[in-house]
Amino acid sequence: MGVAILDKMETEERTSQIMTSASLLAVFAHPDDETFRCGGTLALLAQRGVRVQVLTATHGQAGSRGDPPLCAPEELPAVRENELRCACAALGIQPPFLLDYQDGQLSKADPERIVSEILAVVREVRPQMILTYGSDGVSGHPDHIAIGCFATEAFRRTLDVVALHAIAVPHSLAKTLGMTQIHSVPDHSISLTVDVSTVWNAKMSAIHCHQTQLGESPILQASPEKQHLFLGTEHFQTVLFRPDLLVKSKQSNSQTLMSL
Repeated sequence: MGVAILDKMETEERTSQIMTSASLLAVFAHPDDETFRCGGTLALLAQRGVRVQVLTATHGQAGSRGDPPLCAPEELPAVRENELRCACAALGIQPPFLLDYQDGQLSKADPERIVSEILAVVREVRPQMILTYGSDGVSGHPDHIAIGCFATEAFRRTLDVVALHAIAVPHSLAKTLGMTQIHSVPDHSISLTVDVSTVWNAKMSAIHCHQTQLGESPILQASPEKQHLFLGTEHFQTVLFRPDLLVKSKQSNSQTLMSL
């Protein structure tokens, strides 16, 4: 299927190649985007000494307040920011950067402004890799699609970021779980598959930080077997890659930061 599943020896070899100064910037739209489909990978990278930083474009103010509501509508932005900070701590990654765009309106944001803001964080974090949404946004959410486009443009304007990856769900997994609402991708287009079972507890703790959103995810109502199938393995596509930068930095593989 073209899926890069690394065995233990290969994982250890490539992990040893990660520089202590290595860093990754994950660029997403809402609090909780960092957790459900890539939180385990972020936690594993952090355990390997990679600086993992999340940039979230909105405070999720258009999202659920919980059922029953856990806060007043005007309190939701602050509550979701705190949930995001809780999740980042649970995953063992750096405190997040937050922008202040309107949830549900990212596609209407001034592209130059938001790309410039992403680039400002890139200059501060100096990541070797950027992680974001692909062109389908996984769920098709317009904010996911928009932030993926903005992050991609930011990557194109950088000179020293090695790779751009997007979170993804393969067709086979979506079919097995009957997830017709997911915008899945052909299995052969998956570049990286990461088993996150060793950080399962950290990932679930991060998910439960997002108390206002727990009722919005059907997978949390599914059987433990289905939860482990969907949440226990994370999938990524390589969108853009600069091999010349790997040579300059003496890293030997395009997937160095993601080979876990």
